[in-house]
Amino acid sequence: ETLLAIINDILDFSKIEAGKMTIEKVEFNLRNAVEEVAELFASHAHSKHLELNCMLDPKLPETVLGDPVRIKQVVTNLTSNAIKFTEFGEVTISAEVARETDTSATILIKVADTGIGIPQDKQDRLFKSFSQVDSSTTRQFGGTGLGLAISQWIAQAHGGSILVASRLGRGSTFTVSLPALPEVEA
Repeated sequence: ETLLAIINDILDFSKIEAGKMTIEKVEFNLRNAVEEVAELFASHAHSKHLELNCMLDPKLPETVLGDPVRIKQVVTNLTSNAIKFTEFGEVTISAEVARETDTSATILIKVADTGIGIPQDKQDRLFKSFSQVDSSTTRQFGGTGLGLAISQWIAQAHGGSILVASRLGRGSTFTVSLPALPEVEA
């Protein structure tokens, strides 16, 4: 599984570098997509004695426009990292409507953990290809240093962004901001 994940990251990165990565624009149920990721990681979190929470804003639109596979890829990457770097406590995946007008909305997908955190002076490395915070975490936890770079590209390709807030020893929160069309009244 680890080898397959590494190969997939390298292939995705190669597609991005070659300008061949495409983003679908289809209607999909974001609530279901986020819940599926939470279900995927429930047993892994439980095996580490972590609490895995999934909190979904009741105001989330029934459908949003975007690439469901790529959005799930981002949430999967963030959740995997959160569980990997959290020894005790919890990981929370949430989705909420942040801003809404008659013509647009902004949805925030957050993955927060009580893990090791990231030093402020090393956070700029997170979204760079083949980069890790430091070599000791690479040896201890593995990874290619591509997942966050790919996630950032996917968020930006959807017209959004990804940010991190973290304190060393106190955990991290990654926030993906995505524009979304408001729900169409029937």
